[in-house]
Amino acid sequence: MTLEEKQQDIIDEFSMYDDWMDKYEYIIELGRELPAIAESNKTDDKLIDGCQSRVWLDTAIVDGKMRFNADSDAIITKGIIGLLIRVLDNESPEEIAKADLHFINEIGLHEHLSPTRSNGLANMVKRMKMDALRAV
Repeated sequence: MTLEEKQQDIIDEFSMYDDWMDKYEYIIELGRELPAIAESNKTDDKLIDGCQSRVWLDTAIVDGKMRFNADSDAIITKGIIGLLIRVLDNESPEEIAKADLHFINEIGLHEHLSPTRSNGLANMVKRMKMDALRAV
């Protein structure tokens, strides 16, 4: 599945919900489904700066593809990073670095997050892209 197809799947899923409370519940559900990372990977160097909650991102390259695992101490934040992982995981560093993550705006995520969570989302995207750029 291409990066674009993964984004479209998320857009289609979110379009099934009319109310933002239902969309928040879905994001929370996604957070609950995201596998936790090992406690040994919850180190300061894996923390994403600028997030209201603590978010750890573990990045690896396997067979030329970026692999991401993450965890957070806040369930909605865990769901948000889970959405990003769903789109960017198992893509090449080059694809991630140049990716236009339009699904974020198309599902209305930016406009329905608090300013601090929206800033955290931007920092999550920035960190994932920076990790990809370092791998190019």
